[in-house]
Amino acid sequence: MAVENAERIELHLMPGYSPELNPDALLNADLKHHIHAARATSTDDLARETRRFLHRRQRQPHIVSGYFHGRHVRYTIQ
Repeated sequence: MAVENAERIELHLMPGYSPELNPDALLNADLKHHIHAARATSTDDLARETRRFLHRRQRQPHIVSGYFHGRHVRYTIQ
């Protein structure tokens, strides 16, 4: 199967630590910006707020796709 798709696979060598090149890091930064751990009264409260935020993002695909259009992560969609 991998041989059949070889022409569709593109390899990108990345440095060992490069969060600015990772779209996941943009989601993480967005989460940290909107969820304030200091306001959580317990770990359960923090987990609940995190789940709420992520469920909200699931219904906002235009924002999620924006994570892949940042200058440093545009390679993921080209």
